[in-house]
Amino acid sequence: MRLLLVEDEPTLRAQLRKGLQEAGYAVDEADNGRDARYLGETEPFDAVVLDLGLPQIDGLTVLKHWRAAG
Repeated sequence: MRLLLVEDEPTLRAQLRKGLQEAGYAVDEADNGRDARYLGETEPFDAVVLDLGLPQIDGLTVLKHWRAAG
């Protein structure tokens, strides 16, 4: 299963990535809303772990863009 992990705090992102990878997931990462939006629109992910308080574009706005794009 391929996951997108979107978290701007580096230590928390690293801890989440490690735990998810140890559980057998393939994890791609973004540390801001702009990159997350792009990855979500251009890559096939099975699930997303999305921080709501992101720099550049907040997580709820990213989610709204993804839903509008289908």
